[in-house]
Amino acid sequence: MALTTPQFDSLDALKYRDEREAVADLLAAPPLAGAERTAVLDEAVELVRGARRSNDRQGVVESFLQEFSLGTREGLALMCLAEALLRTPDEDTRDKLIAEKIGSADWASHLGHSDNLFVNASTWGLMLTGHLVEVDPEARDNLPAFLRRIAGRLGEPVIRQAVAQAVRIMGEQFVLGRTIETAMKRAGREGFLCSFDMLGEGARTVADAERYERLYAVAIEAVGKHRAKSGKAGGPETGHGVSVKLSALSPRYEATQEERVWDELYPRVVRLAQIAARHDLNFTIDAEEADRLVLSLKLLDRLAGEESLGGWTGLGLAIQAYQKRCPQVIDTVHQIARERGRRLMCRLVKGAYWDTEIKRAQVAGRTDYPVFTTKPATDVNYLYCARKLIAASPHLYAQFATHNAHSLAAVHQMAKEAGVKIEYQRLHGMGEALYEAAEKSFKEPMTVRTYAPVGGHEDLLPYLVRRLLENGANSSFVHALLDERVPAEAVAADPLDQLEAEPGPHPKIPRPIDMYGDRQNSLGRDYSRAEDRDAHALALDKLDRERFTSGPIVGGALMAGQNVQEVTSPSDRKRVLGQVSEITEAEMDRAIDKAHTAQVAWDRKGGAGRAVILRAMADALENDMDRLVALLSREAGKTLNDGVAEVREAADFCRYYAMLAERQFAGRETLKGPAGETNELMLHGRGVFACISPWNFPLAIFTGQIAAALAAGNAVIAKPAEQTTLIAAEAVMLFVQAGLDRYLIALAPGPGSRVGAALVSHPGIDGVAFTGGTDTAWIINRAIAARPGPIIPFIAETGGLNGMFIDTTALREQVLDDVVLSAFGSAGQRCSALRILFVPKDSADTIIEGLKGALAAQVISDPSDPSTDIGPVIDAEAREMLEAHVARLEREAKVIARADLSAVEGLGDFFAPTIAEIPTPDFLEKEVFGPVLHVYRYDPDKLPAVAEKLASRGFGLTLGVHSRIKAFADEVTRLVPAGNVYINRSMTGAVVGVQPFGGEGLSGTGPKAGGPNSLIRYAAEKVITDNIAAQGGDPGLLNL
Repeated sequence: MALTTPQFDSLDALKYRDEREAVADLLAAPPLAGAERTAVLDEAVELVRGARRSNDRQGVVESFLQEFSLGTREGLALMCLAEALLRTPDEDTRDKLIAEKIGSADWASHLGHSDNLFVNASTWGLMLTGHLVEVDPEARDNLPAFLRRIAGRLGEPVIRQAVAQAVRIMGEQFVLGRTIETAMKRAGREGFLCSFDMLGEGARTVADAERYERLYAVAIEAVGKHRAKSGKAGGPETGHGVSVKLSALSPRYEATQEERVWDELYPRVVRLAQIAARHDLNFTIDAEEADRLVLSLKLLDRLAGEESLGGWTGLGLAIQAYQKRCPQVIDTVHQIARERGRRLMCRLVKGAYWDTEIKRAQVAGRTDYPVFTTKPATDVNYLYCARKLIAASPHLYAQFATHNAHSLAAVHQMAKEAGVKIEYQRLHGMGEALYEAAEKSFKEPMTVRTYAPVGGHEDLLPYLVRRLLENGANSSFVHALLDERVPAEAVAADPLDQLEAEPGPHPKIPRPIDMYGDRQNSLGRDYSRAEDRDAHALALDKLDRERFTSGPIVGGALMAGQNVQEVTSPSDRKRVLGQVSEITEAEMDRAIDKAHTAQVAWDRKGGAGRAVILRAMADALENDMDRLVALLSREAGKTLNDGVAEVREAADFCRYYAMLAERQFAGRETLKGPAGETNELMLHGRGVFACISPWNFPLAIFTGQIAAALAAGNAVIAKPAEQTTLIAAEAVMLFVQAGLDRYLIALAPGPGSRVGAALVSHPGIDGVAFTGGTDTAWIINRAIAARPGPIIPFIAETGGLNGMFIDTTALREQVLDDVVLSAFGSAGQRCSALRILFVPKDSADTIIEGLKGALAAQVISDPSDPSTDIGPVIDAEAREMLEAHVARLEREAKVIARADLSAVEGLGDFFAPTIAEIPTPDFLEKEVFGPVLHVYRYDPDKLPAVAEKLASRGFGLTLGVHSRIKAFADEVTRLVPAGNVYINRSMTGAVVGVQPFGGEGLSGTGPKAGGPNSLIRYAAEKVITDNIAAQGGDPGLLNL
């Protein structure tokens, strides 16, 4: 009988559990106590001492981690150099990479520090002295000069070969073999029992997934045949096994794509498991990110029930102790084993994605982290879970992966006490000395399995970086184990002692909500959790039962308006959402008149008084998030994640501008001047601002403009885009419900040609904020200039012709992820979106082929469905404009790929995302606002000329760069004007207060939205100078 879905999904309720509660539970039922705790500590100290006496001493990887940790410039330079060097096809770029990375570090200081021959050999290789018999004195005294002299004498090609060879030597030490055959031969020579890990990152395309399946199948078959040939019996526990990453077997291994996982990924896993079962091997599903855990358990459950696998007992799962819900995961796996009647193998690990989980939780606005923030909490949870695993025998076969002497001693003691046979695991290149000491100390046979990477050098570094992050910090056990300067008692310290002394979360890692310190981070949604998907479904169902009536809002009340029109959804034009009317001239006059009256008292409140209302608005937005996201999907065609990001950005604007209002509008600022007078600067509101916002961010930009104007002490007449009036009306009413005087904000819906023109020309308007097209900005600018009376400010953020430049050192998987998100996210309807990708000729074919596959993996459908990646464009006019552009591309360029629209045929305004190769870098004259990616192959030697073609168009909004060479990023940044430059990441999704957003040239006037200078142009400045000497002298001088 299979477990029910709610049982799995209930695990997600614990995903972001409060760390204090989780730690309190661990301390309430400690995994070790009394005499047992003392005995474990004593044995752990002996293991450290024994390891230090070992003939093997440090393994290769341990030596490297200790000498080149991520805490050194050399370690960082080496990682960057090696990762990119092994992937770089052209020699010129390799030379530049080597010159930059070698010149940035002090390799000579590491020479001779390690006893390990390999580490010293690597250091010599990196010093480029492989041609010398003995140390050159100049290398010790002045390495930069030495390198320059060697470079001049030997030439760049020889240097390149020397460094490349050093990196390849390093690669051969970290992997067991380039192929499974060579790895097994080496394992035989070394006497290793292995779990082979086929190196490689997750699949980005179906072709990637098929390639990885073939790779795994060949490996499992080869291991099985090797076992059969050896005649070794005893089941999965006694022979080599294979570890499988599910993300390598599907480009969309995500909870929101569960149906696709069963259709595409699951059959691949079954086929591989059948091979493993036929040969009776250990087949372990590797642990990955927390968002995938529940999906992995569902897959394990179904796989455990596969009749085609017979009585096989080699199926296994890796479980991460740094996740706070690890104990409940073990309970679930135990239940699967019992109910499916299949013994399962469980590898308990600490976890290798800790930094990723921390950053992801902060970026996504989670309530807490899915992982512990301190090492002692993880170590104690490991022991707590170890006891659970051992107690679950015989249904679960416990495998303990650790290089920690205390953890090793503890699990040995627990297993011995329970009379249960367990397996120990270590990483290849690490732990030899520790496990040699354990065999001598335990005085009993131990089953030790080596987790052994297999693959080419080009796939090594992502794995190696994970190992560095896991073990390379100065505080880690691996770093200190064989360091004689650290007492054995300190290395083997009891984590319970540390946790009891400091049970709280890490003091330097605040909760995601508190990460900014001076303001609250906005809360998000996690659609990998069924709970959040269900909340969305309920909100959507409730929304669909409503019929909206909207129009002008003055004084918090809906006005009659004029020209009533039906509102339909861009994803399905048959879906009628409601109706909206346009503001009349009389209603506009009344709104502006009332706003002027209300603005006086609002301005006098000061920044602190206004901040209270803005923070209340932020809270209101978050409290109404599910409804707002549903409405954004229906009216604006926003996918769920885009909708969440929009609500969060609106809340961020409110909180950030509240903070600025308190700081910048706190009263008079004293300016330094001569004795005998005082000089003070103060800011105050200008009056009534017209805020004209676009349809592509109908809540975030709409709210951001209003919040900025209000924070500076103004009243607002807000004109939304015609396509998205309903969401704007919701925002206006939320402002009123948050406590804003109802006459300080009015909604003025209608076409820009009439309503927008009337607003910017109205004598009662004291400033204009606009986000939209450059052509419209020119029209508004001319209208403002033609106004009689005071000169008013015009704040504009307009479009961009945004490029991304990559070089041959860029990581393919990262490029594909970031390009797809930047070009096709939000259906390409972001002013920051990527329009032109500049790819070097040497890697263009690989990147383009990858992009075609990555685009094909995207889901284009109803944006209210959690599985959808790309929704419709905003209306028929936008769709027709894009189709006309594609027709031009077909005539004058080369259309490479178009997405499949069969799932939405006949519905709404869907446009097939398109990739096209263009013949010249200046093929585009202006922004193409939609999901069309233009690719240009460039010659790296002609980079300045190519960049100049882009720069000459006059835009300057966003710019992307992907490279491991800082000098390349610096050069591109210098050549191409841009308000926001993004290096080695996507180029959309600027975060308020973190990446202030706005362009230059044709892309905007500034100041940047969401930045420290945002409010200044919404305010008027006044300086008050008082000659106090006229009163009889300066008291400050007289009292000296």
